[in-house]
Amino acid sequence: MARPAIVSKPASVRDPSVFTAEELYAELIGRLGEDVARDGLRRTPERMDKTMRFLTKGYGEDASQILRGALFEVDYDEMVIVRDIEMFSLCEHHLLPFFGKVHVAYIPKGKVIGLSKIPRLVEVFARRLQVQERLTRQIAEAVQEAIEPQGVGVVIEARHLCMMMRGVEKQHSSTVTSAMLGVFQKQNTRAEFLSLVKERPANGL
Repeated sequence: MARPAIVSKPASVRDPSVFTAEELYAELIGRLGEDVARDGLRRTPERMDKTMRFLTKGYGEDASQILRGALFEVDYDEMVIVRDIEMFSLCEHHLLPFFGKVHVAYIPKGKVIGLSKIPRLVEVFARRLQVQERLTRQIAEAVQEAIEPQGVGVVIEARHLCMMMRGVEKQHSSTVTSAMLGVFQKQNTRAEFLSLVKERPANGL
């Protein structure tokens, strides 16, 4: 059997690995049928590069290091909840946003986390290409690993533009995921957490 002919690349064809991100975004815009040289699009590849770097900055951040700097020994063993944490992420299947609220709870066993660090933890994992199910689990496991509490519960309520703008185009649908570790797997603890998440005080807090 004859061997297939080896076709060498023309000297003008560059290795894809040497293209800048801006050049790749410009190529993508061109393939969509637009003129990247026109006034409104001339700087769009640069903006896309900056935007994607911001939306995926979580890859360069260490969740355990963020939590390690804000652990405190406290004699408290009741449920701690930080709820309604705003979350924005990118669906790894279509690179479209999904967004919503994250509720995090844990029951301490000698240590607590500085309250401001829990939203930071959510941000670390949300600023990556994600699926909601994995994001929920990653947040719960990071808290569990940091302070080894009696248990951790995480609930995420989110709306996905991949469902709202394309595909089934259901604008009012939402997705709820949960991760329950330790005592939160017990029915009474889980029920208490979920009831407190749903509860909305009259003062709006």
